[in-house]
Order: sequence, then structure tokens, then C-alpha cells
Amino acid sequence: MRGRHYIAGSWRADGALIPTINPSDLDETVGEYPQASLADAEEALVAARKALPGWARSNIQQRADMLRKVGDMLLARSTEVGTLLAREEGKTLAEGVGETIRAAQVFHYFAGETLRHPGQWHESLRAGHNVIVSYEPVGVVVAITPWNFPIAIPAWKVAAALAYGNVIILKPSEYTPGCAILLAEMLAEAGVPAGVFNLLLGDGRAIGQTLVDGADAVTFTGATPTGRRILQMAAPTMTKVQLELGGKNPFIVLDDADLDVAVEAAAQGTWGQTGQRCTGSERIIVTKGIYDAFVDRLVKTVSGYRVGHALDAATQIGPVANAAQLDKNMGFIQRAKADGAELATGGHLVEARTRGHFLAPTLFLNTDNAMELNREEVFGPVAGVIKVEDFDEAIAVARDCELALSSGIATTSLKHAERYRRESTAGLVTVNTPTAGVEYHVPFGGRAPSGFGGREQGTASAEFYTEIKTAYINHGVD
Repeated sequence: MRGRHYIAGSWRADGALIPTINPSDLDETVGEYPQASLADAEEALVAARKALPGWARSNIQQRADMLRKVGDMLLARSTEVGTLLAREEGKTLAEGVGETIRAAQVFHYFAGETLRHPGQWHESLRAGHNVIVSYEPVGVVVAITPWNFPIAIPAWKVAAALAYGNVIILKPSEYTPGCAILLAEMLAEAGVPAGVFNLLLGDGRAIGQTLVDGADAVTFTGATPTGRRILQMAAPTMTKVQLELGGKNPFIVLDDADLDVAVEAAAQGTWGQTGQRCTGSERIIVTKGIYDAFVDRLVKTVSGYRVGHALDAATQIGPVANAAQLDKNMGFIQRAKADGAELATGGHLVEARTRGHFLAPTLFLNTDNAMELNREEVFGPVAGVIKVEDFDEAIAVARDCELALSSGIATTSLKHAERYRRESTAGLVTVNTPTAGVEYHVPFGGRAPSGFGGREQGTASAEFYTEIKTAYINHGVD
């Protein structure tokens, strides 16, 4: 694939091209893509600003129809998009197709939200008056998206922005731009007017400040340090910012847990999609009564996973997405060993039929909450088990972390489940199910520093993608 920017309804490809490499096959170049320049960023901002008035006032049925068409195209092309996603990011084909179907569902959902646009009418406290509360587009939105969900995350940002009458500039990860290009093609085919949607490729550091300065709102998903920098860049202009950031998510297993349910939830939450999910479990906290039985079953489950090429039917765990992330994962493994953690399984590279970034799913035992392994986000197929005395200590360990995105518990006690739901500081809590896996019709996000600003998805999206206006109208007294 040869990539291009999409600006003001036209495709552009100026300058040298940068290759992307298949993490399942390092000898395969997936595509070549240009680096957006400051001039490209400025042109996209001008195009978006010019298109804003017309799109903000556009007919809501027209908007709904366009978004639904994009969802229909994603469904029709789910195998094509999912295959590209597997080649670019390293998810298994089933995971890639599933992510594409979810992106389609997101577009269908926000097609409906266009027609359910929020608004309120109130009687005034003053005779002869009424009050109208309207939710108006925030304006030009810049969306900066990560490599781990290269079609789903752009979908839930782009669809929400367009549904509420905003215009948008999408800057996907330089590691996985291909799916964003296919999305741009679908939006153009659906008839989205020139300038309403714009796409810039390449490393965002070169154009980040320009985009933040020119936008009315910036939505970013990625690492917490980068989110902090974006927030600092936005402060002088008080640009509206939404950040969905890192997690170090605990999964508690209590003595009364159903062992089959606990092992499956922990394994899927930790190693599914190669552990490259911000909501994935990275700290598995187990009470002493069930510890031996749980650990024995979990190690057998994890050591049996088949690691390999993302497009091979037998593969359960694909490669780490890129060389930089693999190096980071291996660094965590080495330092965990040095800190005294016991390697129960994994921790080594895996040979497959092709050269790739294949890392065996890794589990450490005898870890504690002071270790780097349990303090910093790994974002890979690596986790540690922490043994605790009881439920009270489990809660204390789970809460003893700066990040607060997702958390989970395995228990058959409604009393324990409800207490944990109340006392967890995370924005997402799960009971007897993996910590990873979010649904598009309900709010998603974490507490700072795992998140900042309005929640994403569902009706909560309106908080970020709109501005509230309250109008007092004197219509006279009969």
C-alpha cells in the first residue's frame, strides 16, 4: 500500500516515503507513507475551518445516512480491513476482523446519535420566558490515535465528532496508518464533504504543536507521558482536551472464586491481543487460600498458547506490534528477574515460520507492588502475580497505583463484588470477566492520570464533542 494524506477532499503524497513492516514477517513491507509537514498541517486546519459552518448546520438525516454508509462499508470489507490490520499491527486475523466489525457498529451507533442529538427545553422562573439548552459542535477536532486499535479507536473518535456536527483531522500512529487510509476512502465514498474529514500521516511530534494550536479540541489515546505533553501544549490556548491514557490494571482472585472463570478471565484479560490493550490485566492479585490452585492452572493455560504469524489459523497470540515495543517488553522482563521475581513461564522470544517479533506469554510469581513490573505499564504479554492474605489486602494492593483505568475481580460473593465496585478507583470495573473489553454504547475512560476530560463512547461523548449554550427567551405574557 502506498499511503497518502487526505486534505480538503484531495489525496496528497509529497516527500520521502517511510515504510511500515509486518511484525509477523520482518521481510515484508506492508506499505509506504509520507510524513506530514507543517504546511500540510496548516492546510488541513484551514480546510477544516472552512468546512465547519456548512457541516455544523447540515441536515441531521444527511449526517446519519453518511455515517451509516461508512458502517455498512466496514462490515462489507471486514475481512479486507482485518487482514490489513493483522499484517500492520500483528493481531490475529480473527481479532482484526472482530475489531473492524466493532468499528462498523460504532459508526452505526453514532448514525443514530445524530438523530438523538441532546437538547433541553425548560420553563423559566420568570413569567413570559422559557429556556432552551442546546448542544453545539465544539468545532475543529484533532484526533491522535495509537497503533494497538488502528480501526476501532479512529472510528469512535471520527464517528462521534462528525455525528455532533464537528469537523476532524485524524493523525493515526505512524506504525499503523493503513486502516486509517481505508477509513478515509470510505468516508469520501460515503459523500462526506471536502474538509470535513482530513487525514495526516507520519510522526505526530513534527506537527503536534501546530495541530493543537489550531484546533478547538484535541482527543488523544496513548501513553500517559505523551498525554501530559499534549495537555501542556493545550494550556496556553485553553484548547479543550480529552485524554485516554495508560493503565496498570489489577485483577483480584478471591478464595471463593470459581476457578474456571477466574483463570479464563485472567488469561484473556492479560494475554489477549498480545497484551497490547490499555485495559489489559497486568497485576494479578490472588488471596492465599486459592493461590496454589489458581497459579498452577494459569501457568498451564498460558504456557499452552500458540504464538505465531498473525494470519496463521492456529495462532492464538500474534507478535508484538513493533521493535520498539518488543525492546520495552524485554527490558521489563530482565529487570523483573533482577528484582527477584520468579519466572513461571515465557520470557523468551519464539521462533516461527517467519522472522517476527514473537514473544512467549510471560508470567512472574513472587512479585510485590513495589517492583517496577507492578508499577509501570508494560503494554505487552507480561504480568506478575501478587499473593495477599485476604480481601482487605487485595483491595489495598489494587488501589496502591497511580494509574486508574480498569480493574477486575473474580468472586462468587455478591457482597465482595459490590464492595469492590464501590472501592475501586478505576474508571472501569469488571466482575468475573476480563478487565479488557469495552462496549461502544456506554462511557469509557479512567481517572487521571489514566484519563482526562470527558469520557469516550456512548452518550457521554457529547460532553467532549459539544459545547452547551443556554438561551433565555422572553416570548411575552398573554
